[in-house]
Amino acid sequence: MLDFPRWKQLWLWSLALVLSLAALPSIFAVAGLSWPAALPAPRINLGLDLAGGSHILLEANPEQVRRQRLESMEEDVRARLRQADPQIRIGDISSKDGRVSFMVADPAQVDAAREQLQTLTSGAQLTGQRDWDLAVLDGNRIVLTPTKAGIDLAISQAMDTATEVVRKRIDALGTREPTIIRQGADRIVVQVPGLKDPAALKNLLGQTAKLEFKLVDGSAIPADVAQGIAPPGSEIVPCLDAGACGGVPALAVKRLGGIKGDQLANAQQSTDSQTNAAVVNITFDQQGGAKFAKLTTENVRKPFAIILDGKVLSAPVIEEPILGGTARISGSFTVESANQLAISLRSGALPVDLKVVEERSVGPDLGADSIEKGMIAFGVGTGLLVLFMMATYGRFGIYANSALVLNVLMILGVMAIMNTTLTLPGIAGFVLTIGAAVDANVLINERIREERARGRRVIQAVEMGYTEASRAIFDANITNVIAAVLMFLFGSGPVRGFAVVLMIGIVTSVFTAVTMTRLWVSGWLRRTRPNDIVL
Repeated sequence: MLDFPRWKQLWLWSLALVLSLAALPSIFAVAGLSWPAALPAPRINLGLDLAGGSHILLEANPEQVRRQRLESMEEDVRARLRQADPQIRIGDISSKDGRVSFMVADPAQVDAAREQLQTLTSGAQLTGQRDWDLAVLDGNRIVLTPTKAGIDLAISQAMDTATEVVRKRIDALGTREPTIIRQGADRIVVQVPGLKDPAALKNLLGQTAKLEFKLVDGSAIPADVAQGIAPPGSEIVPCLDAGACGGVPALAVKRLGGIKGDQLANAQQSTDSQTNAAVVNITFDQQGGAKFAKLTTENVRKPFAIILDGKVLSAPVIEEPILGGTARISGSFTVESANQLAISLRSGALPVDLKVVEERSVGPDLGADSIEKGMIAFGVGTGLLVLFMMATYGRFGIYANSALVLNVLMILGVMAIMNTTLTLPGIAGFVLTIGAAVDANVLINERIREERARGRRVIQAVEMGYTEASRAIFDANITNVIAAVLMFLFGSGPVRGFAVVLMIGIVTSVFTAVTMTRLWVSGWLRRTRPNDIVL
């Protein structure tokens, strides 16, 4: 138990020193000292309540949600009636005047069509209304009109989804602790600590990342496309770069069908091995991969457009079926822009465009006076704790205090390497783990006292003290880890930040309070071979 080979000593000291050194840039920054630019500088970000950050107000366009619902209903109507048994033939579908209408070719199938389409509508939560009104006019014309309750529900759901997508883009691990809340029916407030320039935040959130793969309409006349005239069932989409579209400024693509980016499983920035250009490799989920394979199999030798946020990135020709569920997005990307696009695609597309209506930098909520008093309280409390441990346990108290200082440095180092943000909840987790670290040394020292009181020799008492106390320490910390993991899985924002800091602190406190102090005590015992110890 007290035997430490040379390799183990080197490994433990190396780990402790590396993590402690990682804390120095953050300590230098707090102290107002400059850190050498040539050295790595991992730092802990301070939260809005400690150091301020960037604030932007995003606003959605409800009209866009209405248009999307009409397009989605139009596609669902076609698919549902095509799959009916027997198939129900209909004429062209119109989505003018904010409603979906069409003619049923055979008047005898009107009732069957009505029954099929009734399943596409649902109740608008607790309003007592349905989200769509379905009516039959002139004997064989069916009209689907969105209700106000349905539109309000769709807008609310779109804003909830947009809020979650924004949160994923900014705070994937829950360690930056941004403030992301809805304001009213169509606005989102975003505050991110540590970002003094709102432009960086705008660049991250300004991209809707709505990715689509649609077939190019080969029957379109280039002269008509240039004038904005598309064949029936198609739409004109501008090209981001005319060179990627064969030298034309816009393409006519099939309005319905195709594949949407919400069926992606992953997206990663990469480099084209032939041109060294930055690209984004995407992987579809199982359903999207099957649709992509079907699309490419049925349309070999035909061009299809890769559309991002309403602009064509490229329009390659399908040379052969693509069955692996993967694709590559190329364009005029830099490494940074390609990586940003990959992050946006992984986080999911925003269901609605968000426009920045307000941007500014915000100051710390607590103020310099509160921060200063908090640091004074932390310093006084730590000083009294150090004096108590030294007065109570002597040499073993010095070891406990050294472990405490090392624990603080290691926590800060790990947080700096993970680029976490420190806020009040994080400080609470920080202080909690420091208390647990001291508690572990108290358990060990008291157990050694008991073993000496039973008449055991010094080395036996120390070895039994660490062995027996370690069991209780590990059991107690395992329960804390379980609680922290649950908070991380089911919490959000500050709760997840508290959980992350708590888990880091638990690991480092056990390492310093048990492993490192045992290393120091064993070295002292080997050097001095004392006949007694003062505890």
